[in-house]
Amino acid sequence: MKKSKSPYHGFRFPAAVISCAVRWYHRFSLSLRDIEELLLERGVAVTYETIRQWCDRFGAQFARRAKAARGKPGSTWHLDELFVNLRGERYVLWRAVDEHGSELDVLLQKRRDKAAAKRFFKRVLRSAPVPRRIVTDQLRSYPAAKAEIPELAGVKHVFVKAAARVNNRAENSHQPTRARERQMRGFRDPKRTQAFLCRFGPIRQHFALPRHRMNAACHRAELTVRLLVWHDWTGSKSRGI
Repeated sequence: MKKSKSPYHGFRFPAAVISCAVRWYHRFSLSLRDIEELLLERGVAVTYETIRQWCDRFGAQFARRAKAARGKPGSTWHLDELFVNLRGERYVLWRAVDEHGSELDVLLQKRRDKAAAKRFFKRVLRSAPVPRRIVTDQLRSYPAAKAEIPELAGVKHVFVKAAARVNNRAENSHQPTRARERQMRGFRDPKRTQAFLCRFGPIRQHFALPRHRMNAACHRAELTVRLLVWHDWTGSKSRGI
């Protein structure tokens, strides 16, 4: 039986360097040039364009593994939309999270109507089981789209006012995206933005532990486990560079 090729076959840099650069870019608010400088400080001379190619090539693969490792999502969906400007053009970023705050999926679309909501429902259903309850704001596109999807016909639908802070699970999930948007001086291309956000959520959440609910020893121990799991996914045996 032939041994399968390493995903890093043909790359000049080892897996430890590539996986570390991909992790830094999606975990921290760092630009590609920031990572280029950090790697240079560690004796690795690589251009920021190469780092961009690494993130495009390996980011989606690592994000899928991070998403699969979370296990079965919760039984409640919290859905919300976020307006983003791409080169002066307004888009709508749809996001779904479960009751634990784990991101289920995101979808960037031009519209906020029934067709857009239906498209997003179907997308989430491809990667998550049918929920017991759906929580949304009072946008009428949600119930109209839900009524046309057989899998969601019997699911309880709860409406909340955005100002009431009842649906803050979904609203709070937008904060890392907003912070990253500011750091990147805004998003630009719709396809690249969709691809980046699909990678950004799962990878960031794998390392973003609830620090306020953990003491320092527990946080370090859990983070060490998460890093070891990351090295196992990425095939980098070392603990960093």
